[in-house]
Amino acid sequence: MSKKPKLSFWQIWNMSFGFLGIQFGLGLQNANVSRIFQTLGADLDKIPILWIAAPLTGLIIQPIIGHMSDKTWCKLGRRRPYFLVGAILASIALLFMPHSPVLWVAAGMLWIMDASINISMEPFRAFVGDMLPSEQRTVGFSMQSFFIGTGAVIASGLPWVLAQFGVPNTAPEGIIPPSIKLSFTIGAIVFISAVLLTVFKSKEYSPEELAKYNEESADAECVREEIFDKKKEISSTNKIGIFSIILGIVVTAVIIFFAKEAKGEVYIFSIGLIVFGLLEMFVGNFLIQKDRIKNGLSEVILDLNNMPKTMKQLAIVQFFSWFALFAMWIYTTPAITEHVFGSTDPTSQAYNDGADWVGICFAVYNGAAAILAFFLMFMAKKTNRKTTHAISLIVGSISFISIFFIKDPNLLLVAFVGIGLVWASILAMPYAILTGSLPAKKMGTYMGIFNFFIVIPQILAASILGFFVKVLFKEQAIYALLLGGVSFMIAAISVLFVEDKH
Repeated sequence: MSKKPKLSFWQIWNMSFGFLGIQFGLGLQNANVSRIFQTLGADLDKIPILWIAAPLTGLIIQPIIGHMSDKTWCKLGRRRPYFLVGAILASIALLFMPHSPVLWVAAGMLWIMDASINISMEPFRAFVGDMLPSEQRTVGFSMQSFFIGTGAVIASGLPWVLAQFGVPNTAPEGIIPPSIKLSFTIGAIVFISAVLLTVFKSKEYSPEELAKYNEESADAECVREEIFDKKKEISSTNKIGIFSIILGIVVTAVIIFFAKEAKGEVYIFSIGLIVFGLLEMFVGNFLIQKDRIKNGLSEVILDLNNMPKTMKQLAIVQFFSWFALFAMWIYTTPAITEHVFGSTDPTSQAYNDGADWVGICFAVYNGAAAILAFFLMFMAKKTNRKTTHAISLIVGSISFISIFFIKDPNLLLVAFVGIGLVWASILAMPYAILTGSLPAKKMGTYMGIFNFFIVIPQILAASILGFFVKVLFKEQAIYALLLGGVSFMIAAISVLFVEDKH
């Protein structure tokens, strides 16, 4: 069995460059969607449920695309067809998003845009696992972090920059400002251009070459199929299904009896648990029972239930990390416009100045991530990936909490440099740790499943944060960021227990 050859710096550069476009789109989305929703009349406590489209889309799309890309081979290759299709669809959605006439159209466009971005993004993670040997994967994911940071820093600050050149950043009530509309148009062009460069400047190993380099031989795959324990897998799906259903019912009952002021969105997470439990039992008692395991649904559920130990441990780290990030993306604009700039009126100059400054803060954390991605490579080499990630998460926690005590807009930039460090680490270290524990032939599927532990905390955040902000935090969005700081600290402790295999 041959070892994968090392790739040159420029080969890794080209295969990662598409992330510049992907994150340009995500940067515009993260920094401006709450602003668009508020401009179109959304109440503060309604913003999280409008964001629910993004994680729900990822939960469904990522494992499907990962499973499909594992089994794809055409003239463009294995992963690159998905880069291209997703980029075309996402660019179209970016053009239409800021022209939404009413709130429900904007929410729908967010759904379409996020689905399209997911189609491009998921195969990029598996692409690194396909193409790079183990010792270069930290470099590969850090290079992705660099392009993610670079794309997002430009995208996040673009409305503010355009305003400096005279493009209006305010508009009449219910109208999206021209600076936002132009930013999204530029984003669509950058997105498709960056992905096209990766598609045409990168190569992929053929199925024969992958078979030669894979850490698992074809014989090992056959043995695993021969020893498939039907009774054990049915028992496992039933246990997981029953536990999930009971947990969903208990959570629903707690909400009914102890959170009577909660609205319908709070039930999304608990109902999701029940639906997942029913799906597990359907796969076990119908598909596996009838030996129908060679289909996407059965394979994804079976792979989910039999995740490698490292992946299970990283799932906890990812859960608390992404809960904090989603709280930031939803509530940074209302938190800073009120807490620092003193306005909650989307038509006021103070609010729009604050919203533009949030774009600058997001640009700073993404710019810091682009630069610090290379520092993380050095730090991981001198210590290890777990220590590097734990330190980064602690810095992120302190940075989130510090925002509560800051009143000077300029000092916010210091906090967001710290957030840039943790963002760079989240985009690189968990994936570098994960790929060493995954079977090569299922890299895409497992990358899609790993995304569950990114989107599930986002669904939880979208379900409960609106209730927390309205009822517990008395409509002070800044407390959602404090909660995110606590979540990062839990993630930092959890990563110390992860087994890192090379």
